[in-house]
Order: sequence, then structure tokens, then C-alpha cells
Amino acid sequence: MDTIVDDATAAEFHAFFERHYAELSRLACLLTGDASTADDLASDALLAMWRRWDRVRAADHPVAYARGVVANLARSQIRSAVRERRRVSLFWSQRAERYDGPDVPAVLDVQAALRRLPFRKRACVVLRHALDLSERDTALALGITVGTVKSQTSRGMAELGRLLGPGATETAERVHATVAAERTVAAGRTVAADRTEGTG
Repeated sequence: MDTIVDDATAAEFHAFFERHYAELSRLACLLTGDASTADDLASDALLAMWRRWDRVRAADHPVAYARGVVANLARSQIRSAVRERRRVSLFWSQRAERYDGPDVPAVLDVQAALRRLPFRKRACVVLRHALDLSERDTALALGITVGTVKSQTSRGMAELGRLLGPGATETAERVHATVAAERTVAAGRTVAADRTEGTG
């Protein structure tokens, strides 16, 4: 089916891309624990949205739709990684050896703990406590009820607390610290890319 794209539509989507790409990439990274593929997942999600942009732009909550697409792609990525791990005996813990972010043990601990949560609990914890979304916006993004968000977030945070153990910092604050570290990583990748382009 041929689609006629005018300049105004393209500009509208470009503005949406610029406004939400970084957030979607952080969400993908926190859900999958894989910084190296987070940008690709965010790009894939936005490409899928572009292909349905007429419907997406008419939706009440296009950002929630985008988060839901990222969550679905992340779930598929995790399943694929698990299958690959079984074939080649690769474990998620090995990702820490290639981690490009700040060398902060607490951040790595949170990332490892998040990866041990069932996906729905992990998604609720990340959206609520890492991205600071409301319960309603989290429910919209994941296609579940607010009640489910509340229960899954509560159970997820309790499980995280058990996995992380007692410490001076509350669990929610440690999750926030992880997001701050991911933002530092993203900024570092941007600077590195700019420098690479400048030397070309």
C-alpha cells in the first residue's frame, strides 16, 4: 500500500522521535540488561510506530503506545537471548564484563537483580521507579490494569529488596541511581560518536 507522507507529518514524527528516543532506549536497556542492543530496540520500536503513524498520532497516549512496543520487543529479545544462552552456555552475568558505564558495584548489583525478576514485575518496577511513570501510565504502556501495576510493582520491589539485601540506600533510590548511570552511559556514547564523526 502506497503512503503519501507530507512534510508536516514527517516533521511531527521527527519531533516525537527526538523527544522520546532517549527515554525509550533507557527503558529497553533496563528491561533487557543489554546496553549494546537498547538503541536498536528503541529504533525498531519507533520504526514500527512510523509505519502506523496515522493511527499512532490519533491515539490518546502515543508515548504509552511506544513504551508498550519497547516492552514487547524487549520481551522477545530476552527470550531470544535465553535460547542463545542455552546453545552456547552464555550467562547474563557475563554482560557486566563488557559494561560501558560507571564502575559502580551498586549499579551492577541493581542491574543483576532486575534481570532476575519475572518480566512483568521488572517492567512495572522500571516504569514506576526508574522512569517515574504514574500507575496509570504504566498500565497504559503494558496493557494491564492499574491494580495489576500496583501488585506487580509492590511484589517486584519486595523481591528486589531481598535480592539486594540490607543497605544504607533504599531500593527505590538504588533503582534511580541505576537510571542516572544509564544516562551517563548514553551521554558518553553520544560524545564518542560525535568525536568519531569529527575525525572522519
